[in-house]
Amino acid sequence: MAPTMIAAPCARTCQGVTVMAYIDFASAHDQLLAPAPRHDPVPAGTSAATAADPVAHLSALEWSVVAIAREDRLSSLRAPSRLSVAMGGLFGSRHNPRLADPQLEALRRMAVLSWHHGYTVPTSALTAFTDAGYTMAQYETLLASIAAARVARKQA
Repeated sequence: MAPTMIAAPCARTCQGVTVMAYIDFASAHDQLLAPAPRHDPVPAGTSAATAADPVAHLSALEWSVVAIAREDRLSSLRAPSRLSVAMGGLFGSRHNPRLADPQLEALRRMAVLSWHHGYTVPTSALTAFTDAGYTMAQYETLLASIAAARVARKQA
């Protein structure tokens, strides 16, 4: 793929030659379009010993939490205010997206942040994610899957 030519905002003519800048989007574009990781807990072609090691894999339940978190707002990460609780009591309670399982809630919180901000998540959120028992390999798998889904959504 040839480099994409982008005109600089202030192209100049020096000695009769127009000077322009370009950015090579080909390598970044190819990396974003790489196939998404497999979402099944036991990929084909792995042995039982490798399948028992959950280093970079998420279970089907965990992938469903990630899929549901796609629709959650960033406000779902904050505790409801006293006014919000009072209004909920007055007009009926709103949907609470928080999960009862602390490990799955940590995954949901990381997925919500990743759906909204991509790779730029706070260090404190990453620390809470790893403290819940997840590994950095699982975090990278999660981000790769979300990035692929975001690219697919933009192309559709």
